[in-house]
Amino acid sequence: MPRKITFLLALIVALGLPLVLRSGSLASEVLIYALAALGCNLLLGYTGLLSFGQGIFFGLGSYTIAILLTRLQLPMPLALLAAIAMGALGAAVVGWVAIRQRGTYFVMLTLAFAQMFYFVAYTASGLTGGDNGLLDVPRPAFMDTPWKYYAFVAVMFLIAFGLLLRVTDSVFGRTLLAIRDNEDRAAAVGYNLKRFKLLAFVISGAVTGLAGGLHAMMTGIAPLSNAEYHTSEMILVITVIGGTGNLFASVLGSAFYVLLADWLSTLWPRWLLLLGLLLIGVSIGMQRGLWGLGESAWRRMFRKAPPAAPAVPEVQGEKA
Repeated sequence: MPRKITFLLALIVALGLPLVLRSGSLASEVLIYALAALGCNLLLGYTGLLSFGQGIFFGLGSYTIAILLTRLQLPMPLALLAAIAMGALGAAVVGWVAIRQRGTYFVMLTLAFAQMFYFVAYTASGLTGGDNGLLDVPRPAFMDTPWKYYAFVAVMFLIAFGLLLRVTDSVFGRTLLAIRDNEDRAAAVGYNLKRFKLLAFVISGAVTGLAGGLHAMMTGIAPLSNAEYHTSEMILVITVIGGTGNLFASVLGSAFYVLLADWLSTLWPRWLLLLGLLLIGVSIGMQRGLWGLGESAWRRMFRKAPPAAPAVPEVQGEKA
């Protein structure tokens, strides 16, 4: 799909959410988790790396902005830039080790890092607040209402989405796809696989750190749960539900997951069980996610009718 159309779709979502949702916080949550899923999609959908460490970068972004705003009283833009930088730095450390392995061992390494980060955050209570997290994360006065904050989140989301579109549409992005499709062939051609994978990790960590920082300012708290395994799992699930290999699919996945979770939680406290059933259905019958489902429906609706077969000339003498 052309880059302009993909960006237009993201713009329509950002402008349309206030028209269909009554809660500014819920709308902000959709775009924040869409950002996190975009980072995960760059790794999984474009590079073929299944990372369970996204919660690390999300948590780093949350803690960084909370510490800088509550203890050092830095201006919000500087604190947000620091959250992005910390997400990128964390991803560089995790990626530098993890990309030395492939397949199952790569996944295990990212899981190990996620567990380590959780327990470091839990134990360093003087810095992170431990089990209570960091409270009273402030927002600037011009974002004092949920919908004003949504406008700020929407601008950040569109900037990040546009930049990621340029990345995935560049030579670098196409090289990532080549690595995903056939890593051995890409290495044989001469690409430095570790450098490309590490750079993808860093970009993914920066975007996820931004999402974590925005989430902390939205809720006013940087909780320990932002750094736990469940956050990594949720970001991965959102990415898979939306579909991999297309950036707008991550937006669809985030909207679907956040809104469905919000609705199911009002129906039944054990709503995660229903979500599990949904994931089973997605894994069995919708392996390309919501984006793939939409593509298939589009093709069925607008598929051109096959050209009419030429009339077969009647062979003289057959009737006789």
